[in-house]
Amino acid sequence: MPDPMDSAKVAGRASAEAAVAAAGVPDGSLAAPPDLTAAAFFDVDNTMMMGASLFHFARGMAARKFLTASDLAGFAWQQLKFRVGGRENPQDVKASREQALSFVRGRAVQELVELSEEIYDELMADRIWAGTRALAQMHLDAGQRVWLVTATPVQLAQIIARRLGLTGALGTVAESEDGVFTGRLVGEMLHGRAKAHAVRALAASEGLDLRRCTAYSDSSNDVPMLSAVGTAVAVNPDQRLRDIARTRGWEIRDFRTGRKAAKIGLNSIAGASAVAGAIAAGLAYRRRDRS
Repeated sequence: MPDPMDSAKVAGRASAEAAVAAAGVPDGSLAAPPDLTAAAFFDVDNTMMMGASLFHFARGMAARKFLTASDLAGFAWQQLKFRVGGRENPQDVKASREQALSFVRGRAVQELVELSEEIYDELMADRIWAGTRALAQMHLDAGQRVWLVTATPVQLAQIIARRLGLTGALGTVAESEDGVFTGRLVGEMLHGRAKAHAVRALAASEGLDLRRCTAYSDSSNDVPMLSAVGTAVAVNPDQRLRDIARTRGWEIRDFRTGRKAAKIGLNSIAGASAVAGAIAAGLAYRRRDRS
């Protein structure tokens, strides 16, 4: 059985290589001279975007009948368990990986890119946290490169980065042959320690000084990435990350309203109700189609 740390390193290196290959060339319009050794790294889910990008993508796929209502319910259940528990576990990560691979296996990479463009416009564009977007712009205005770092497929991550005017994205790399997904990952999902490996690999490739870099995340799962840079910022943090940030003296930014941030339990119940409603509506729609 392969060493999990080895697969995390493979995932990190593959993500860094994909990010460098897809990153745009600076257009010379920066507000400040380029700062070539400093950069900022932003998690996506609940940090840059409200909710989980992969779940929003799954909703879009379900609307196009690429996924069934039961598939969407599975994604929703994983999200609900995370919201209520506040932490992910290896079993949930493995389940999410299997679900993600199941709906891309055998599909063309270009098809995923085109669908991602459409779904971003429909379901994600209006969910960007204005406060986090302003933080990213602050780094751009200082001449620094800004990268997203997320477990979502790298093709979708790159679209989000491009739409936000960022440098590029580190994301999960799914293996493809002749432009078609095989159903296997290169390494593993870009999650936890794999994110830290990706950031280090990108820094080595791009000549970044990690001591001068900044990372932003909402989740305690990203402590390895946050610890890899000189400045760590907890954004909309879960309770464990909030505690860690206070202990380590990390800055905390919370762009949620006081009502939403005050009681995680109440927020979870509200999220569960919304998810249940969406699943019920999807099932009803499918029954109506069959009648």
